[in-house]
Amino acid sequence: MDTVADGLDHALEKAFTRPIPRSAGAQMRYLVRQHKGTRAVADLLGITQRTVERYVNNQIRTPRKDLAARLEREVRRRWQPQIRARARQSAATATGIVIDTRARFGYTAAPGTTDDARLRHLTVALPPQYAARLFEAQQDGATEQQLREIAAEGLGEVYFRDRGRRAHGLLVEFTDVEHVDFDL
Repeated sequence: MDTVADGLDHALEKAFTRPIPRSAGAQMRYLVRQHKGTRAVADLLGITQRTVERYVNNQIRTPRKDLAARLEREVRRRWQPQIRARARQSAATATGIVIDTRARFGYTAAPGTTDDARLRHLTVALPPQYAARLFEAQQDGATEQQLREIAAEGLGEVYFRDRGRRAHGLLVEFTDVEHVDFDL
């Protein structure tokens, strides 16, 4: 994962209790049930209503690559919403979230200290308040930069400042992200 939003979505998908439907017909039927009609699904996927009906009736079985990707993405986005909500709530109130990242970290610190940015690989357990802020910002439509700032603040507090025991006033910059992944 190279974006924080994708990493958060992937973390919630790990909480699923059942796999998503595999076949294109089953995925299409799921979307039709969710949207209560074939017209809305056709508009969502950018195909005709008749094509949606053909997938629902198994008259077409193998979608084009681009349609298959859109179909799976839309099903994955809507799959098991209650399980997602429960996992999000648990992370935001009790368990927190683990961030695994390889990125460049720079600092703004007191004069006389080194603030040269360098590449680090970190795996850090963030407390529930940062998980809550990340999920809330994602639901509110925050940009990738805003999500990275929240993650940087959490990493700064927990890893670099050791929850206020050292490096007071240190501000962490989270840039050049090579990899970021989350786990609940």
